Amino acid sequence: MSITVHASGVDKPADLPAAPVTRALISVFDKTGVLEFARGLHALGVEILSTGGTARMLAEAGVPVIEVSDYTGFPEMLDGRVKTLHPKVHGGLLARRDLPTHMAALEQHGIGRIDLLAVNLYPFQQTVARPGVTLDEAIENIDIGGPAMLRAAAKNHAGVTVIVDPADYQPVLQQLQTQKAVSGPTRFNLAVKAYGHTAQYDGAVANHLSAIAEDGSKAPLPATLTLQFERVQPMRYGENPHQFAAFYREAKPAPGTLATYQQLQGKELSYNNIADADAAWECVKAFEQPACVIIKHANPCGVAIGDGPLLAYRRAFATDPTSAFGGIIAFNREVDGETVKQITDNQFMEVLMAPKFTAEALEIAAAKKNVRVLEVPLEAGANRFELKRVGGGLLVQTPDIHRISRADLKVVSKRQPTEQEWNDLLFVWNVAKYVKSNAIVFGKGGQTYGIGAGQMSRVDSTRIAARKAQDAGLDLNGACAASDAFFPFRDGVDVIAEQGIKAIIHPAGSMRDQEVIDAANERDVCMVFTGVRHFRH
Repeated sequence: MSITVHASGVDKPADLPAAPVTRALISVFDKTGVLEFARGLHALGVEILSTGGTARMLAEAGVPVIEVSDYTGFPEMLDGRVKTLHPKVHGGLLARRDLPTHMAALEQHGIGRIDLLAVNLYPFQQTVARPGVTLDEAIENIDIGGPAMLRAAAKNHAGVTVIVDPADYQPVLQQLQTQKAVSGPTRFNLAVKAYGHTAQYDGAVANHLSAIAEDGSKAPLPATLTLQFERVQPMRYGENPHQFAAFYREAKPAPGTLATYQQLQGKELSYNNIADADAAWECVKAFEQPACVIIKHANPCGVAIGDGPLLAYRRAFATDPTSAFGGIIAFNREVDGETVKQITDNQFMEVLMAPKFTAEALEIAAAKKNVRVLEVPLEAGANRFELKRVGGGLLVQTPDIHRISRADLKVVSKRQPTEQEWNDLLFVWNVAKYVKSNAIVFGKGGQTYGIGAGQMSRVDSTRIAARKAQDAGLDLNGACAASDAFFPFRDGVDVIAEQGIKAIIHPAGSMRDQEVIDAANERDVCMVFTGVRHFRH
């Protein structure tokens, strides 16, 4: 007796009736959990078809399995390029169970229904990520039969269950065990997931191949850029209440990036929370010593290093206590209870983040129920691309992960930096990289003393940084200054020198570099060139 699934008149996933599974085709590269899944299907009386390594593994484990070539009556050929591309496979996947003409055609041609497909694809991305991979190797790792089957099964989800993620084996098996069928909404969601999987796969192929020139060289950016992100969280609103927003992340975020966070407590993260938290995390990761970064509106308002999180926080907060109110606070070390108590006694904050928190720290933080507490693994990963949407297009660049050492720097002034000034110059330069242009950072002893951000004129950023230091009662005598780009005129140097600052670090590259150097020499200020600009807009 044939079982039909009627899909006519379906307007929403909830309208789809449950669908039984009598035959399954399983062919996976990632074999996580597949043996247990196949055993569960077999126990339910499901006939299992398979190919290659998957079929061998199942057979060796005692699971009855039929090779696809035996099922189709056609041998695998062309080094495996042709095995599942056969009418008995695609007919069994694509036939509509609600159409008598489709069912009659299957019977006429001796084609059985395939009610469940479990497939994941050759590891194209892993292959092309290997150093020295050849074009031929990349081409050979483009899966053809797998995506074709997935698209067929997903299209016909009214009667077919399609699985691309091992995490879905158990929920599907549980439905079959308890309900003898897979629900309509589950099949729809799995089909959407399958289309996302094949789209991501095809996008990765296009990205890789379109970056290869005729001579075999590889461009840093592809000619065709395809990106895919998965929605993690719809948001109440965007940057402003009249905007819609959601947070999306890559299927496999780079290690140590914000998207790998785990929220331990607090309210739902907002659009601005996530944007500011990312700025805080990227900045604090840049320091090898224990560090604290306080962010407000995507700009650091205090950064410091210290012997531990508590000292680092106290010094970062001292830079600009006013701006720190309602900010994002990030650490690059495990945070203890004493540090959290100091913070909660001291200020209001939106987000507290670190690679780890002690049990005591979490207990103290719990008293502030609205504070979002995030744990993020401390790793040195970075996004492959940085993106900025513009009208009708997209600006794409590689990430700014440039690092300098003392050996990279060039002293251009008569006066040479002292050993302490060398350390302070590297510190303020590291901070300036994470401040919105035009950026000016003052600091001494591993602590920021004033930060000027985002002004149209660099000299105005300089004046703001000086005022911040004055407001916080910090003495700039003997401090160092960093600028994210060159000084176009000497006026910025003059304003800095008037504060008692004795060392400046900046990229250089202006037509007036000599004028700026002369200003430094007149003021007995040492000046160091990096040769590297760090615009941040």
